[in-house]
Amino acid sequence: MSDGAQEVLRHHGVQITAQRLALLRAVSLRPHATADELTDDVRAVIGTVSRQAVYDTLAVLVDKHILRRIEPAGSAARYEQRVGDNHHHLICRSCAKVVDVDCAVGSVPCLTANDTHGFVIDEAEVVYWGLCPACSKATAREKKSKSAARPVSSKKSTAKKRVGRTPE
Repeated sequence: MSDGAQEVLRHHGVQITAQRLALLRAVSLRPHATADELTDDVRAVIGTVSRQAVYDTLAVLVDKHILRRIEPAGSAARYEQRVGDNHHHLICRSCAKVVDVDCAVGSVPCLTANDTHGFVIDEAEVVYWGLCPACSKATAREKKSKSAARPVSSKKSTAKKRVGRTPE
């Protein structure tokens, strides 16, 4: 990644630094990571780096279209290297896993607005929400174990007592 990262930075007119290379490598290894997660990853590679320096570098890389920033509702901003193709995302409501999804149909923008209100639309952003396969299985197991552990209702208990009684 280092040689490729250097070439990407050169191509976009961005100075090559150890911090920028480490940050690009971190994003390539962990797509959709938050700035805090990326800060930890960069620190593991180059040692001391301030959180603000990582935020500033991310801002430069997003501004130069080297990285893409996505901001799912209720989540910290996340960063990825997949830029310029107008793809979308699947997000798990339980574990917050994020997965790329190609455009539904056509080229950029792959969705057509009913009324553009005079805008020239060049991008459509879609976020699909649901449960990832692992969380979906865990939820199903949890529901199954809860239903198996439910106490017998009082109506059933009463009915059983009456079955053994003789009429008076």
